[in-house]
Amino acid sequence: MNDRQLLRYSRHILLDEIGIAGQQRLVDASALIIGAGGLGSPAALYLASAGVGRITLADGDTVDLTNLQRQILHSEERLGQSKVASGQTALHGINPEIHVEVVPQRVSGGALAALVADADVVLDCSDNFATRHAVNRACVSHRKPLVSGAAIRFAGQFAVFDSRRGDGPCYNCLFPETGEADEPRCAVMGVFAPLTGIIGTMQAAEALKLIAGAGEVTLGRLWLLDGLTMDWRSVRFGRDPRCAVCAPSTLS
Repeated sequence: MNDRQLLRYSRHILLDEIGIAGQQRLVDASALIIGAGGLGSPAALYLASAGVGRITLADGDTVDLTNLQRQILHSEERLGQSKVASGQTALHGINPEIHVEVVPQRVSGGALAALVADADVVLDCSDNFATRHAVNRACVSHRKPLVSGAAIRFAGQFAVFDSRRGDGPCYNCLFPETGEADEPRCAVMGVFAPLTGIIGTMQAAEALKLIAGAGEVTLGRLWLLDGLTMDWRSVRFGRDPRCAVCAPSTLS
């Protein structure tokens, strides 16, 4: 790090659990964020401000007026722009020293696999089960840690999965893929604006800890937040030995 970076990140460097070595890992790291909406906005802003050196934003949508109630990466001046281009502008405004790559499409298949393979950590900030399962499969295949979040109405949740740990569960262990198309969406159900900020920020915190090697990440626990009462609870879960994605017989 140069002198400017040492000053910019000095409050991280003062933390014994991060220090210069941990901050250098953040500066050298690459994070992939799937979705630049309600969850991806706060997650991306905190990764950028913390100094993650390369952030890739993947999202196929454009900025709409209805997004601005919660998607804090965007502004009225950027209505109609792709969300990733708008996000790139916002992140460079926060930290011009980082590199922001944009993928203005909903990624899948080989394109998704390539993005995951090139990242140190993946944050799933998408809003549908099909994408979540596709991201999970790519993360298991390429042994990349995954931080997953979701928010609808006043209910939020997040969990961390790390396939580098041989006995760790994956997203499919917790939510087996059924192929059902019906799922709640913010456009129909609504969502409490600060809820996406809380969950997205928690995703950023866990991602930063994973990169810097600070503390303990919350593996094997699904965190649930009731935004009306601000009650948190967690549910412990383990690896499904018959999981169609991460079971040893599937990976061999």
